[in-house]
Amino acid sequence: MVSESQVLDSMRGIIDPDLGRDIVSLGFIKQLRIRGGDVSFTVELTTPACPVKEQFRTDCEQAVKKVSGVTSVKVDMSAMQAKKRPELAINTLTRVDSVIAVSSCKGGVGKSTIAAQLARQLQREGLRVGLLDTDIYGPSVPTLFNLHRPQLMMRENMLMPITVDGLQLMSVGFVLGDSPAVMRGPMVSGYVTQILHQTDWGDLDYLIIDMPPGTGDIQLTLVQQAALDGAIIVTTPHSLSLVDVSRGILMFEKVNVPVLGIVENMSYFVCDQCTKKHYLFGHNAATLKKRFGLQTLAEFPMIEGISNLENKNAGANIAPLKELAENLHRAVGMGRVKRSDLPVVTAEPGNIRVVWPDGSESRLPSRSVRAACQCAQCIEEFTGEQLLDIASIPTTLEAKAISVLGNYAVSIAWSDGHSSGIFTWDRLRELAN
Repeated sequence: MVSESQVLDSMRGIIDPDLGRDIVSLGFIKQLRIRGGDVSFTVELTTPACPVKEQFRTDCEQAVKKVSGVTSVKVDMSAMQAKKRPELAINTLTRVDSVIAVSSCKGGVGKSTIAAQLARQLQREGLRVGLLDTDIYGPSVPTLFNLHRPQLMMRENMLMPITVDGLQLMSVGFVLGDSPAVMRGPMVSGYVTQILHQTDWGDLDYLIIDMPPGTGDIQLTLVQQAALDGAIIVTTPHSLSLVDVSRGILMFEKVNVPVLGIVENMSYFVCDQCTKKHYLFGHNAATLKKRFGLQTLAEFPMIEGISNLENKNAGANIAPLKELAENLHRAVGMGRVKRSDLPVVTAEPGNIRVVWPDGSESRLPSRSVRAACQCAQCIEEFTGEQLLDIASIPTTLEAKAISVLGNYAVSIAWSDGHSSGIFTWDRLRELAN
């Protein structure tokens, strides 16, 4: 007689590559049924777009078939439902599995192009995808897709997205046309809110929101009203500002939106003679990882014609785009599993106390941690020269607030008024040794 424990034990060697644990202890195996030698169960993945879905199915079938007495194995695949915050939920988004913001801290970095190319790539993978352009002063979707005067349709007082090759599109530019958006903040926020509330997206796997650049009122309206599953920050090496990237991270984290990673656009160009990558403005991926603890989801080279998305196969041959989509799937999936293996950071008089996942503790003097801040107010971002006068740090310095930033770092607000420092787990480890 085949037992439930035998079936489960057979799959304990199947490890989720992102979470580093077996799928049984992660609770992925659901609805296990055993009838004689016939075994059936469901593998509940973190996201329907999991890039190793078929590999999990194959591994499970092969593992369970090896159990003595098993004659047949039926494996169904499902996915966790995103946990939407009810106080933020917009009813038009309740049938959207993942809502992802693509943001930049300044204009001109190619954010809209990356957002649109990402939406195209996800749609090519067979996913149901929508792209929402909310940049009211410079909407890009009409130009990217060459849709300057589409006929918008209403159904039951709801705007219907424009469908292009199966990809659903909505832009403030579709509503305003070619007229300049000459309006003040409250009116701008009103337009954005109306687009959010009155677009009928239906069933989607992903809704990509192309955010306006910056961290002002419009951005806060968006993140406060739409239950975002995560944000991607786009930057470029030649306009890289650690102050702006830091502000973007802190804006999202303060409203409980995890930053999934960073995209470095126009990172390099490939010589057509020698095929060598040339980093004209430096290679900053390692710097971003060290400063913020965030994964670089992809590095895009300078590509001629990347902003023309009229053709459904636009971007199909761009390798970093496929890398970005796969890393997005993984980041969304990891975000849906509660992590219990993160350090716990608290403030004590004169110290920052860190309890590590293995149970060990570190007590770091508050002044030493403050002196080690690597934000752009304390370190010159290009030369690495220290700008902070360590002697100016008060001897009575205390941490006033500590905020956990996703799975990667903490932000500390100090009694001297400084609050832009981000400390990754690796940085705290360095200070503890």
